[in-house]
Amino acid sequence: MQFPVTSIAPRRGLVRALACAAVVAMPMAAMAQAAPPAPPTATATLPAAPPAAATEAAPVVRKESPAGFMKRVGNELLAASRSGSVGQFAMVLNSNADVPSIGISALGEYARSLPKTDRPIYYNGMINFIARYASKEAPKYPVARFIVTAQSKEDARGTYVDSRITLASGDGYDVRWLIVKRGNTYKVRDAQVIGFWMTSFLDNLFQSFISDNGGNPKALVVALNR
Repeated sequence: MQFPVTSIAPRRGLVRALACAAVVAMPMAAMAQAAPPAPPTATATLPAAPPAAATEAAPVVRKESPAGFMKRVGNELLAASRSGSVGQFAMVLNSNADVPSIGISALGEYARSLPKTDRPIYYNGMINFIARYASKEAPKYPVARFIVTAQSKEDARGTYVDSRITLASGDGYDVRWLIVKRGNTYKVRDAQVIGFWMTSFLDNLFQSFISDNGGNPKALVVALNR
């Protein structure tokens, strides 16, 4: 059975926003069961990069802010979009998306039925599925520029980073990213485009597929890895 990638975003305008933001690359799964996150309560401009340290000690590891992290990830996604490479999209996603929490949330109540031993192959299939979709759609809406415009204060959910994506056609979209702290780095948890939190599409798609296949999440795992 072929997995219906085009059912992620049936509306044309939303597909354009998804592709140009590589949000399909970050849509990851989570907020379907929760209320939409509150908007940022405060903003901050992206800090300038600090000067290189003139010492002979070990190299200084620059500590990224959420906005700095998203600027870097956005540029990596932009490069993947321009390359059209499924592998490059997958690499960016694996490195920067909050994959385990996105993947488990996407399963909803079916998560309890998926053995922990099957989760790694499920995560891998999910990333490849999103990467294939992003690679297919991104060339239709070439991106000219990605800029970070603001950063909220951190709250219980994480930090919100606002950005502006401009297409080669001149059209533009505002994208809000939900960034969470994981260890010593950050991960992308969700993204909002034209009022929609993208992970809800992944939630609905995956859970509907499982429901249509006897309620067995292993059917989804098999489909994602074909």
